[in-house]
Amino acid sequence: MRKGYVLKKIVILVMILALPGFLYYLLTAKGKNRYKPLSFYGPKVVAKTGHKFHGKYIPDTIYHKLGDFNLVDQNGRQVSFKNFDKKLFVASFFYTNCPQICTTVNKNISELVYAYRKNPMVYFTSITVDPARDTPPVLKKYSSQFEATNKWLFLSGDTATTYNLARNGFLVNAVQKSQDDFIYSDKLILIDAEKRIRGYYNGTNAAEITKLNDEIKVLIAEELRKVDKALY
Repeated sequence: MRKGYVLKKIVILVMILALPGFLYYLLTAKGKNRYKPLSFYGPKVVAKTGHKFHGKYIPDTIYHKLGDFNLVDQNGRQVSFKNFDKKLFVASFFYTNCPQICTTVNKNISELVYAYRKNPMVYFTSITVDPARDTPPVLKKYSSQFEATNKWLFLSGDTATTYNLARNGFLVNAVQKSQDDFIYSDKLILIDAEKRIRGYYNGTNAAEITKLNDEIKVLIAEELRKVDKALY
């Protein structure tokens, strides 16, 4: 009984912290507030199962999900979905020798990392598109300029794994044109606890970073509602 009471208090506290982002998505329509959930990105499949809502049968939808991956972080540790079990995370692509754009994007990410430094539900990953040169020691040195914590993983893997993950998992471009020239997305990608894509954001745009911050809070609220339902 005591355990359930404490858990409920924690849920209420975190929901209060997430409230600003939640309020961002309360839209006014004809004098009524209406909650706007985040979209799901990628291909969708209508399932054979369904559910009833207000007496109407609605077929279930199967949304695109990331496939599991095996990469290595800046500390040489293996990273897979196990590291993000029941977690939200923001993913991005970069390489350490890229022009100013990568620095700009990663500085913006560092601000978000700091904002969520005490939140156990939110993580960040930056995946290099130049793994031949961006080995774990190189990523470790590079990440030090952003004061990266264990909530922000700089990841590398062979190009076959990385590029396939970008194109077929995160649904963004990643290709090497020449030794020093890469085509890759500067988008930040928001992934929910079920490994579905819930948003894309321009990593160099301040307004987009603010939007991402708000939408992270919306996903936190979604997860807390799941916990609240489970308690009852």
